[in-house]
Amino acid sequence: MSAPSADPAGMPLDELRRVRAELQLEDDAVSYARRVAQARLDLVGTAQARRDRPHDSEWRGDLEAVLSQHLTGGASRPPRPADDLSGSDVAIELEAICSAHGFSRLDDLDGPALDELRRALVDFEQRISSDRRSRFERIDALTAELVRRYRDGEATVDTLLTD
Repeated sequence: MSAPSADPAGMPLDELRRVRAELQLEDDAVSYARRVAQARLDLVGTAQARRDRPHDSEWRGDLEAVLSQHLTGGASRPPRPADDLSGSDVAIELEAICSAHGFSRLDDLDGPALDELRRALVDFEQRISSDRRSRFERIDALTAELVRRYRDGEATVDTLLTD
């Protein structure tokens, strides 16, 4: 995380904007990896259901629902950047976890292997969610300081045009 402890009130305006923009870009990558991890957790859950109900065709509907939700974006969200974020450090870490636990072979994994894959994905998702909350707190503090400066006249919109 960029400049994790600098007091926003003591930062020059250009640095305040730069750090906030960096944190927002970092959040884009974390958000992407988190959504991918959640989709993969849903797919592991569907694989576990299929394992637990081998003669029940209902799991196929579960799989279609999971894929439909994740491929269509699920709930309505504000527009996100269209950048390819699959090369970010956090996305690469997720790929390594999935590779190490056989995600690409879901059909071949037995119960204990699926459980271990699920635990690894849950741990990853929880860790990056916690990191994301901390990043949001930092972004909020930087944003509040920017708003204060504009409100109090220490900064003007004109400065945006000269940057």
